[in-house]
Amino acid sequence: MKFLKNFLAKRVLSRTTVLLLDVLMLIVSVLIAYLLWFKYETVNASFGQMAILLALLVFFNVVTFFFFKTFSGILRFSSFEDLLKIIYALTVGYTITYLFIKVLGFSHASFQISNQLFILAYIMNAVVMVFSRIIIKETYDLLTNQYGESSNVLIYGTKQPGIRIAKSLKGNNEFKFKIKGFISDEEPMIGKNILGVKVYGTDNDLFRAIEQMNIKKIIVSPHKLQEIKDSHLLDKFLENSISLTTTSPFSEWSSTKITKNQLKDIQIEDLLPRKQIKVNMRGIAANLEGKRVMITGAAGSIGSEIVRQVAAFNPFSLILIDQAETPLHSLRLEIRDKWKELKALTLVADVANRSRMEKIFSDTKPDYIFHAAAYKHVPMMEENVSEAIQTNIQGTKNLADLAVKYHAKKFVMISTDKAVNPTNVMGCSKRISEIYVQALAKHIKDEEISSVQFITTRFGNVLGSNGSVIPLFKEQIRKGGPVTVTHPDIIRYFMTISEACQLVLEAGSMGEGGEIFIFDMGEPVKILDLAKRMIRLSEPGRNIKIEFSGLRHGEKLYEELLNCAEHSKPTHNDKILVANVREYEYKEVHKHIEKLVENSFNYDDMKNVAAMKEIVPEFKSINSPFESIDKMNEVNVS
Repeated sequence: MKFLKNFLAKRVLSRTTVLLLDVLMLIVSVLIAYLLWFKYETVNASFGQMAILLALLVFFNVVTFFFFKTFSGILRFSSFEDLLKIIYALTVGYTITYLFIKVLGFSHASFQISNQLFILAYIMNAVVMVFSRIIIKETYDLLTNQYGESSNVLIYGTKQPGIRIAKSLKGNNEFKFKIKGFISDEEPMIGKNILGVKVYGTDNDLFRAIEQMNIKKIIVSPHKLQEIKDSHLLDKFLENSISLTTTSPFSEWSSTKITKNQLKDIQIEDLLPRKQIKVNMRGIAANLEGKRVMITGAAGSIGSEIVRQVAAFNPFSLILIDQAETPLHSLRLEIRDKWKELKALTLVADVANRSRMEKIFSDTKPDYIFHAAAYKHVPMMEENVSEAIQTNIQGTKNLADLAVKYHAKKFVMISTDKAVNPTNVMGCSKRISEIYVQALAKHIKDEEISSVQFITTRFGNVLGSNGSVIPLFKEQIRKGGPVTVTHPDIIRYFMTISEACQLVLEAGSMGEGGEIFIFDMGEPVKILDLAKRMIRLSEPGRNIKIEFSGLRHGEKLYEELLNCAEHSKPTHNDKILVANVREYEYKEVHKHIEKLVENSFNYDDMKNVAAMKEIVPEFKSINSPFESIDKMNEVNVS
């Protein structure tokens, strides 16, 4: 039996062979019909008439077999659609033959075929061809199941999307799945049968059935992802070592069947406790179409996604700036591949280099500037204070000043929640950048110097960005652990790269100048719970250890989007709020920053951090050598 299964698995009949077999079944069916008919009828059989009938049936049915492609599938993977094609082809073929025979009967009165005989031949033919495929398919399925090559799965979702997944998986030779049932949270559906298998509820009976049927995978309809995310089921599935899979949206399917690229494991990004974000794409397009758009930090996680989204809005040109040569080159190749007609200038440049940036602005005269270039890693900037000042602060000042000088329309700065009540150099450098941009916006408006609109966007951690916690955890899980979490109580806000960039673009389109936009990041996520869930998702049933490494320099347990003295007001997008923050006098801010940047080239970290704390008094270092400055300030105050 095993030899037969292996033979069936490795050998695929050619289309010509299948067609010849179908023709042979047609001939045999007609012969059997004649034998059955004339066994009970006393009418004399005419061999000549039978031969003509056979020739006509073969000719017209071969034509319809070609038209309906009845022989193009693999017999052991025949689906309901394949069987329908056979019925359609035979019906059309026999109908044409019948009409032809009737016409022939008018001209040759002796040529008469009984209607009952003709119908009997049609029924015999349909039964033989359909059942031959069913027998081959069921035999192969039986042999495959007997030798354990298929895995039992359940489908979560009983509406059209779930049923469509089940239909496309049945008879699909790319997968080794045997569908054992459906899961539904709708009471009327529970206990019913769909496609020959039972529908289970979400109570304890489900998990007893899962154990009995040895279910290790559940395929979740994409329309059910939100429900499973918000229900108690998710953790119970993971606790029972059941892996979860979903499909890409049906709009992306190239045919009625799932391919391996469309079936994907559910990622932690799909299960964050937050609702889908919607933006006004039409309004964004109206602002960016036909404009010269500059994007700094273009090769980074955020910058490159902004590039992709802006490219879709038909800008006049893109000016892409980054210090990282290799990823910038990769982005350049991607643009040439996806947007061949788009004029895109890729420039290796440091935003802190004023003369270099002046030349770029002079040559390109951008309308829109999305400023994503920054050093972002908290522990690194604790050890490289001068670089944080020169790139994050001086770089922002350079770009903002040049935006005014060269009459840009909008300047959108990407900031971070770490700028609120900063506890580290990176967060403080971004807060000082925010202060400068906002003070400059007020100054040019009050003095009627320029019409540039300066907008700041502030959000939390971005899923999947370079150096973020999720790629780190994935790599640690891949290696078998341990997974390192800094502290058992640490929490963070998360947003996907695509969502963050969409909100940046919408905030840029709605801003009028001087605003700091904050994004609704959903519920904060406990990093320890995130690690546990990722381990369960990635390695069901495997015991991967979690270790606590301790808070890093400058790291706090939780991030904030507003400091205690701030409040916010809504916009037309409930995911975007405007922060009301303290306003600074431009000339005072300008003087402090000029001095801060100048002194940064002395590379005296203590003096530089002390100067940053003077500009941002709420900057209190945590788990850092710079805590001594705060203690000294407290002594001086007392």
